[in-house]
Amino acid sequence: MKLIPTGIENFKTMIDKNAYYVDKTNLIADILNEQVVLYTRPRRFGKTLNMSMLYYFFSIKEKENAYLFNDLYISKNKEALEHQNKYPTIFISLKEMKNLTFDAQISSFSSIIYELLEKNLEILSASQLTDATKKKLNSLHDETTSIEDLKFSLRIISNALYTYYHQKVIILIDEYDVPLQSAYQNNYYDEMVDFLRSVFSSALKTNDALEKGIMTGCLRISKESIFTGLNNFKTYSLLDEMNEEYFGFNENEVKQLLEDYQLSSYMDEVKEWYDGYLFGNIEIYNPWSTLMYVDKKSHFSSYKPTSFWANTSGNDLVVNYIQNGSDELHEEFEQLIQGKSLEKYIKPELTYREMDHINNIYSFLLLTGYLRVIEDLGENKYKLVIPNKEVYEIYKQSFMSYFEDYTFVRKEDFYQCLVREDVDQANEILGDILSRSISYFDNQESFYHGFLVGLFSGKKIKSNREAMNGRFDLCILPKQIFQTALILECKHSKSVKELVSDAKEGAKQIIDNKYEDEIINDGYLHVKGYGISFYKKYCYIVKAENS
Repeated sequence: MKLIPTGIENFKTMIDKNAYYVDKTNLIADILNEQVVLYTRPRRFGKTLNMSMLYYFFSIKEKENAYLFNDLYISKNKEALEHQNKYPTIFISLKEMKNLTFDAQISSFSSIIYELLEKNLEILSASQLTDATKKKLNSLHDETTSIEDLKFSLRIISNALYTYYHQKVIILIDEYDVPLQSAYQNNYYDEMVDFLRSVFSSALKTNDALEKGIMTGCLRISKESIFTGLNNFKTYSLLDEMNEEYFGFNENEVKQLLEDYQLSSYMDEVKEWYDGYLFGNIEIYNPWSTLMYVDKKSHFSSYKPTSFWANTSGNDLVVNYIQNGSDELHEEFEQLIQGKSLEKYIKPELTYREMDHINNIYSFLLLTGYLRVIEDLGENKYKLVIPNKEVYEIYKQSFMSYFEDYTFVRKEDFYQCLVREDVDQANEILGDILSRSISYFDNQESFYHGFLVGLFSGKKIKSNREAMNGRFDLCILPKQIFQTALILECKHSKSVKELVSDAKEGAKQIIDNKYEDEIINDGYLHVKGYGISFYKKYCYIVKAENS
């Protein structure tokens, strides 16, 4: 049985190790019809593996590896085979450029250029090149060059390769927008935009040595004019109905994968968790997560699916929106988590500067894989849902983590308000905490009971205990008998207008059933009771007092 290629992004390694490969080599035939093209897809959808595949097919230095394509789809395309291993090929990836400062990013890019030249040492001393060109190349190789020369490094190297091999150059740039996201998050965005604009323009626009330029990323960044003036420049995003089958697995490919590993009976489970993306008009499965699932399931038959993508795709986008988003955004996210759809206008071209505007957030979430289109409503308006259970878990866990962190900060304040009988402030705090939760749609008394238990976690709690004349919901006992014990009676209201009366009923129940006396009989000296009513995200607290 073939190796499951979890984590393998090098095409040669994939084939040489006889790993399971879903054949995407027909992409090569489409590339032959392009001049400069950008493919945008979410993280972990096979972009790097495809770029590696293109490198081994086109690179003039990989002739001995032509066997890698034997028996693959492209081997049957005679026109495409005429281009095999005929071009000097530059392949760089920017996916590791995630540094905190601009200087560190420049250092990383300089290292990328160094590694590129290490693979093309023949041009450093080539007799065909002028001394001035060789001096620039060696300066780039020694990492002693200026930022200005780094901006033109790809053009300098491609021109040198063109002169040396007498053949124009193919440039492959993987994950071009990763440095921009890091720059945006760490406040050096303008500097990064200016640098990359020069890199891409000099390499892909004003470069007579260029045969083809192929780029991948998550987003098309256009408004900064990074790609301004590029002739015959095309972008294929997940909204386009071309080239949609080359990134990710389609349903037939997943069925074959499961069949090959005797896991066909789990197709529904895989579909529920890892399907749900729509690229053009084709249903697409997350390839990384599908392969991870097959690897785990083939070794452990009892294995249950999980959210693999949550640990690989940079989910700080969703976390940031949850932590810093408006009430409107929280409410819309809750609708998504409930399985409902949202109708939103999508901008296929964005800048990271536009990322925090609520009208653009959904464009980012769609293009980065956190949402899917279920209906095109025309004029760039779409009906959107969470694509599958894996992504649902990311939303849910992000919300819950945020909620738990916030609750941890406020719960002691809430407790102290109840101890000192500051009911108004207690109402404010509890309402604020509840408004940040995502589970109001449970809307049952059992949920609110559990909500309160969680709110007082870490303290000694007695729950649903038989008292003198009934059963109280919660009692929070202090560490010492001379400190204040709390009794809480929880009520689930049917509407907002019943909140006050229901809270009063809960308070009255504490008095009528002598719940406080039970705790005093246990030896505690001070007891205070409260009736608390809930309706969705509304709440109301009333102190239990003898009339």
